[in-house]
Amino acid sequence: MGEADPTAIDGVAVTASDLVAALETNRTTGRTAVLRVTPPFSARMRARLHVEGAEGYDEPRPVHIPPRTLVTDDAPSYPTPAETEDIIRADPELEYTVERHRTRHEAAVERWRRGLLDAVRDRATVETPAGPVTVDVSLLGDTPE
Repeated sequence: MGEADPTAIDGVAVTASDLVAALETNRTTGRTAVLRVTPPFSARMRARLHVEGAEGYDEPRPVHIPPRTLVTDDAPSYPTPAETEDIIRADPELEYTVERHRTRHEAAVERWRRGLLDAVRDRATVETPAGPVTVDVSLLGDTPE
């Protein structure tokens, strides 16, 4: 096992900022972000943010981990601008303004980013070209950028 065999992986480390950025990219753009692990493969690997494109890969292929795989099912959902607007308009003490909406939505997104860090799994099953592998997940850093 090893080098070309992705089933050699038993642990994946990812920065908090890469995980949050991948989840946010998938929610807010038409692009697909993954956490990519590149060969040669070993027991402990680093996963880095990668936006998928039309690139071709030599063998062995990298492992692309959907970021949602690394967080629990009860991870907070991304706040939408419409939800933020509804909260402001439902408060009889507040007048709706574009500036208040922008400020409140930015704060909601920051809370979402921080909340994701509490929802990272200790272990996750990752699909690889050689089949599924269950890995330990290590989160590096404590604050998304």
